[in-house]
Amino acid sequence: MCAAEYGVLNLQESPRFGSRNLENSYEKLQQIGQGTYGLVYVAKDCATGEIVALKKLIMNKGLPGFPVSAIREIKILMKLQHENVTRLKEIVTSAEGDNKYKGDIYMVFEYMDHDLAGLVLRSGSRFTVPQIKCYMKQLLAGLHYCHVNRILHRDIKSSNLLLDNQGNLKLADFGLSRSFSYNHSVDLTNQVITLWYRPSELLLGVTKYGPAVDMWSVGCIFAELLQGKIVLPGRAEPDQLKKIFKLCGTPDEINWPGVSTTPWYNKLMPERHMKRVDSYAIDLLEKMLTLDPAQRISAEDALDAEYFWTDPLPCNPKSSVPADINSNLYACLNNLVSDLSESS
Repeated sequence: MCAAEYGVLNLQESPRFGSRNLENSYEKLQQIGQGTYGLVYVAKDCATGEIVALKKLIMNKGLPGFPVSAIREIKILMKLQHENVTRLKEIVTSAEGDNKYKGDIYMVFEYMDHDLAGLVLRSGSRFTVPQIKCYMKQLLAGLHYCHVNRILHRDIKSSNLLLDNQGNLKLADFGLSRSFSYNHSVDLTNQVITLWYRPSELLLGVTKYGPAVDMWSVGCIFAELLQGKIVLPGRAEPDQLKKIFKLCGTPDEINWPGVSTTPWYNKLMPERHMKRVDSYAIDLLEKMLTLDPAQRISAEDALDAEYFWTDPLPCNPKSSVPADINSNLYACLNNLVSDLSESS
């Protein structure tokens, strides 16, 4: 099957849709995982001996018909044909299954030897810089192809990035994916993307979004590869936001215009978030806290910093001390003078 170029959907070649029977075509070997909407098995093609992955679709319990999520995933994968996107080979059905109306339905994928999560978390496994760049380029290439064709993945995480023994990376598990419009004319659910990879806008209840949500997840993957561990392992939505704000800074109307209007801003923003600090103050602070003493700002240069020359300007020294402190100081001086007079 040929890979389509960027921006071009492969509509000429599509997988066989239910034309073969599972029992006559594949031999299940073992279960190897569970995707968003189905169990995953490794199997062998009875005719060719090829090893493949079978994804058994979880049907609506007690309800007739095909799950909308499964239809969406199949339609997307039938169109997306790229070397860094997992390839749907065909659809097969079984004679009997858990669905009382029909037999089970399986999606047949090319088999990949590893997922990135297993390699990242494996004891003692650290990637070299060239390896990290190799994996990131492949991930971004596959995701760019999806976004050019207006498909959001909405569940990018290390366990959904598959690798073979030749180092080829493929984006997998499109169970939460869907098409999108760049004008954000349709509200989308914000209950997508695994928590540790979910961006702050979804955590704050935003329902109009685009490719940026996937790119946040890619950033989390990048940090994992660099650090060798999960970087934002929140326990629940509020804790996830706290971890994000601790790492990236607390949002306000200056660095994120409109953030205060997000649906869950008042509910989920940390009760004690950082006091708003203007950019000039941050710039001066960074120069003062430079690690290299040779590069650290001098007092003379600090006095000339923009921070001191923008509104509001420094106040007069006489008005810099709060009035209550002045009154307390005056009372203490009077008491001291009185004590000295009595002792003399």
